[in-house]
Amino acid sequence: MTDTTIHHVDLEKILSAGVDRGASDVHLKVGRPPVVRFDGELEVLPSFSPLAAPELEDVVRQVGAASRSRLASFESTGELDTAYQPHGLPRFRVNAFRQRGDVSVAFRVIPSQVPDFRNLRLPPGVERLAEEHRGLILVTGATGVGKTTTLAAMLGHINRTRRQHVVTIEDPIEFLHDDDQCIVNQREVGIDTESFYEALRRVLRQDPDVILIGELRDSETAQTALQAAESGHLVLSTMHTVDAAETLGRLVEFFPASKQPQVRSILAGVLRGVISQRLLPRVGGGRAVAVEVMVANARIQELIRENKPELVPEAIAEGAFFQMQTLSSALIDLVVNGDVDEETAATAAPNRHDFMIALGHALKEHALEASGDAAPETTSEETSDSHRVHSVRVDNGLRIA
Repeated sequence: MTDTTIHHVDLEKILSAGVDRGASDVHLKVGRPPVVRFDGELEVLPSFSPLAAPELEDVVRQVGAASRSRLASFESTGELDTAYQPHGLPRFRVNAFRQRGDVSVAFRVIPSQVPDFRNLRLPPGVERLAEEHRGLILVTGATGVGKTTTLAAMLGHINRTRRQHVVTIEDPIEFLHDDDQCIVNQREVGIDTESFYEALRRVLRQDPDVILIGELRDSETAQTALQAAESGHLVLSTMHTVDAAETLGRLVEFFPASKQPQVRSILAGVLRGVISQRLLPRVGGGRAVAVEVMVANARIQELIRENKPELVPEAIAEGAFFQMQTLSSALIDLVVNGDVDEETAATAAPNRHDFMIALGHALKEHALEASGDAAPETTSEETSDSHRVHSVRVDNGLRIA
């Protein structure tokens, strides 16, 4: 950013238009007018002109004004992660980066209010895990599926129902948690602490009861999280994995092969659960969340110790008593309730063929329940397929014969 001429862009006007549209994200790129993501699809914001390179440089100066060190880092690395809250608008998570020598910026809208489980339509197993007082809980999924939002709901529940000390380590801070029953200290990497590693080294000296780590990204953060959970703290974090089985494997793979048996033993003892989620287009507009919930009961712990993650889906399917829920179960509920169409759900399912068999049976039961008739008899072919597909059982009262 060597041009000394100031080219001012009305960033608040752009962001305000995005918020008014109900967008989840706002994208700014040289040569394009502002683009927003609405219901998962990109669209151009009307009435805005294409942005010039000096205007994008000005955007970076505006969002980075609170931290000169971050601006200096952007100059040298071409990367900027921060949070930004203009007057009268929600908070935004911001990532600025260089591409083809120019600046592009992505803004993620963060709701002003900390959400709760009911508003997010999360299954009962999530609240059950939020009641834990020690151990490790992971929220997983791809980028943009609402992992941070689910963590915020869990932390909000803890804040309202306990008298404890919560320390978060985030990059950047997204949801702001005011003290309710708890003391909540939120530390932002690059502003309040030099790095995740430095913050994690010192967090156990700060007398925490609950520790939130923005992401388990390497062996150092994973090791500290396991140690904190093992010493009696509740640790909440995220990973970019699609389901519980992959999460268990990825977490162990952070460590050298020689240490993995010991890590599996520790993990079996401290893991309390894994929440994996996906966002799907909702019929009529908006998006619906489908959630897999794994609670670490005795069988799950045994599978972790014996390194048998491939059997975890079966254990989840049989864990309704512990409020576990498979992804297939969640997708079937969404279709039966009319939230998501069959094709969308089938595409998101782990196994399309098996899912369609389970869905067909669930829809028959639902139709008969609505009419007050008895449940249908299952054909021999359905029975054979259903027994073979034991991992697609439905937990919410809809069970394959």
